[in-house]
Order: sequence, then structure tokens, then C-alpha cells
Amino acid sequence: MKFQHWLGLAALLTSGLLLWSLREVLIHFFAAVVLAMAICTLVGAVRSRWAIQRPLALIICLLGLGLVVMTAVAVIIPPFFSEFQQLLQELPAAARELQQLVMGWINQASSLVYGAGGSAEEGSQFAPGDLSSIPNSTALASGVSGGIKGLLGLASNLGSGLVQLVFVFAVALMVSIQPDSYRNVGLQLVPSFYRRRARTILLQCGEALSSWMIGVLISSLCVGLLAGIGLSLLGVKLVMANALLAGLLNVIPNVGPTLSTVFPMAVALLDAPWKAVAVLGLYVVIQHFESYVITPSVMQHQVNLLPGLTLTAQFIFTVMFGPLGLLMALPLAVVIQVLIREIVIHDVLDPWKKRRAPA
Repeated sequence: MKFQHWLGLAALLTSGLLLWSLREVLIHFFAAVVLAMAICTLVGAVRSRWAIQRPLALIICLLGLGLVVMTAVAVIIPPFFSEFQQLLQELPAAARELQQLVMGWINQASSLVYGAGGSAEEGSQFAPGDLSSIPNSTALASGVSGGIKGLLGLASNLGSGLVQLVFVFAVALMVSIQPDSYRNVGLQLVPSFYRRRARTILLQCGEALSSWMIGVLISSLCVGLLAGIGLSLLGVKLVMANALLAGLLNVIPNVGPTLSTVFPMAVALLDAPWKAVAVLGLYVVIQHFESYVITPSVMQHQVNLLPGLTLTAQFIFTVMFGPLGLLMALPLAVVIQVLIREIVIHDVLDPWKKRRAPA
């Protein structure tokens, strides 16, 4: 290769290393873009309904969002945190209750195999109430509670997390005020012959993100409402905290619904074992209803993502970007799928196949 080719390759590798070192900043910028897309979608809905100027529609949307946030902080957040703290306090007791149940099942199985009169060496009998027979059982229960409390304290830390949050909101607000200007800046980085096509692709990415956000919002509201109604009918305590957790964690596919099931099952286990099984069945029914009824109804125009690809994207982006990558895995997968479909398939592979067809 010539010198300019080696120089171009070195510049490409340097750019890749620079982007990799700035990956945390890039994922925060993408989160800001997603938030800005949500605000722009809301602004577009207001303008289509009342036919007003964009600055006025943006002010109305921001005031409405601020009113919703203040109402949630004043009305919903205090009882939610109170119930959530109580939920964390009951987790060690639920862990001990689960251990007692498991030991009871082991004793029953042992008595069936070795008989009621079997010796300790033959049957390896355990006392269901004797937690000391399990090494470090108390440490395990306290470790679960301490780990969750540690995560809660980490989330409430006002250090770098607050700075990152301010950065995301500030960039999102700036982008939502002048979205066309920022889009034009991005298009300047594309070769001139491809800018018109790139503009179309960016608009398609924005439409895909908007439809995804609307669908996820409706789906999460339905899941939280159904969970609250079902837990109330079963007589499970701490309904508000568990219902809000079910709605919030529904944003994270695969992982979120599984985590949201642990907390109500732990609370129900303290009342009766059958309630824990009933809660598990309730959440399985809700997730199937959300997957096969709610999601197809509200996401007809969304980019369809296969479950295997979604799980792979979650794993890859979590390894690359950390916890925020897990939260942003699905919108990143939506954008990447649009880019692959439009650039790689439509613009590269399809024309190549047409040129090769006569031969």
C-alpha cells in the first residue's frame, strides 16, 4: 500500500480508539438524544392537535412535563419509597421462610426414600426450623438485603451520577429546542453525494424511536395497572411499590420482568406459600398478555426485534457501557437495525445483487 493508504488506516484506527475511550460520553449523549426524541414527539402531537408555533408547543410540553413530575414527587414518590423500604426490610425474613420451606421439602423427600425411621446417616434429616444447619444462612439473608440497600444508596448518590443526569437533561433540552440544526450538523459529516439519503435514514431512525417510546410507555402503564389490580385481588401487601416496580422494570426487556417478580413473591411468601405461587402465575399471565396482546396492538409500526437479538444486544451493550447500556440496549438495537436495513442491505447489498444478476 502507498503512504496515503497507511496514513488513512492509521487515522481510522486512531478514530476507533478515541471513540472507544469516549464510549461513556457517547452513551450519555445517545440517552440525551432519546429523551430529546420523546420531547419532540410530544411537541409534534401538540402541534398536530392545536396547530400552534413550535416554540409555544415546546413551552407547553415542558410545563406539562414539569407539572407531572412535581405531582409524582408530591403524591406518588413518598408512599412509594416508604413501601419500598418496608419491602427491603422484609426480604431477609422472606429468605429465611424460603429456607425453612426448602428444608421441609428435603425432609419429606428423605422420609419417603429412607422411611420415617431412617437414621440420620441414612436419611440426612434436617430440622426445618434449624437455620444453623445451613452454613452462613443468616449471612446470606443479610447479604441480599445489604446488597440491595447498597444499590439503592449508590443510585441516590449525588456525586457523578447527578452530574451525568444534568448533562443528559441539558443536552436533551438543547437538542429539542433546535432539532433541525443538530441534524444538519450531523449531516455535514456525511459525504455530499449521500446527504439526502442520510437525511431520510435519520428521519426513519427518529420515527422508529418515537414509535418505540410510545409503545413502551403504553405497555408499562398497562403492566403496572394489571399488576396492581392482581396483587390487590390476591391480598398481597405493598401494592403500590410492587406495581410501580413492575411498570418501571418493564422498560428493560427479559431482565426487568424477572426482577419485578422477586419482590411481590417475597412479600407474599411471608403470608402463605400459595400466595407466592399465585403471584408467580399472575406475573406470567401479565407478561404473556403484554407480549401477545398489548405489544402487537400498540407497536404495529415499530421495528420488530427478535427476542434472541434483543437479549444479545442487552448483553453486548451492558458489557460495553455498563448499567446505562442495559437501559439503552433496546433503543440502540432499534437504531442499529434501521441503519443496517437501510445502509447495508438497501444501499450496498441490493444494488450489488442487481449488478451481479445478468452474469
